Amino acid sequence: MNAQRRSLRARVLDGEQVCGVLLRMPSEELVEMLAVAGFDFILIDCEHGPADVLPLRQHIAAAAMYGVDVLVRVGEGEDALILRALDSGAAGVVAPHLDSVEQARDVVAAAHYPPRGRRGFATYGRAGSYGSASGPDHKARMGEETLVIGMIESPLAVSAVDHIVAVEGLDGLMLGAADLAASSGPADLSVPEARAKVNASVASAGSLRLDLVGDADAAAASFADGAQLVAYNLTQALMAQFASLLKPRPANRS
Repeated sequence: MNAQRRSLRARVLDGEQVCGVLLRMPSEELVEMLAVAGFDFILIDCEHGPADVLPLRQHIAAAAMYGVDVLVRVGEGEDALILRALDSGAAGVVAPHLDSVEQARDVVAAAHYPPRGRRGFATYGRAGSYGSASGPDHKARMGEETLVIGMIESPLAVSAVDHIVAVEGLDGLMLGAADLAASSGPADLSVPEARAKVNASVASAGSLRLDLVGDADAAAASFADGAQLVAYNLTQALMAQFASLLKPRPANRS
């Protein structure tokens, strides 16, 4: 662990805008390729992708070799995975389906040591430099560097967003457009309307915003609109690239 490198949380809180990738498929080579390409962070999806802890730890370690931070999207209510991801050296977590202040507070508590939260304390993992970090130093560093982002994914969450974004210890929000669309009915705000409401609430609170995008034009628009963290959906980007690579294929196939 490079103690001299500024944490992802410090960078974005200081106003830096960073670009990352959402990675669902387990592949250390992809992690290394993304790091070599120059991305600022990698968001590993353990909600819709494999959540095996050993490969996750290996992916975090591979990224760290290149000075790239890893965020982990956990599943709903997965306190144990939050603990293990952070112990393995993840820079923070992205927690889905925050519909209430209580759920947001619960995620913050799972990600932080007492007295702020209830995360089990240990210094002998990667995050504690295998026991070489003192307890007080490790505790202080985790309190300063752990990034906690929640996801707004339902009409109920959209209606409560002003209260959710104000929860102490919740650093930012991400809109989950697919789940929001699936859970919305005719009487609810449209996804674009909900996005505008959420983005306005985040900006008003001075909180961080993480956007998930599919291409460079969408990324540029998100940065221009004030998002501090923008992540490409790698699956979407790769499938679009695969389709473009097939375009030169002659049409006269039997």
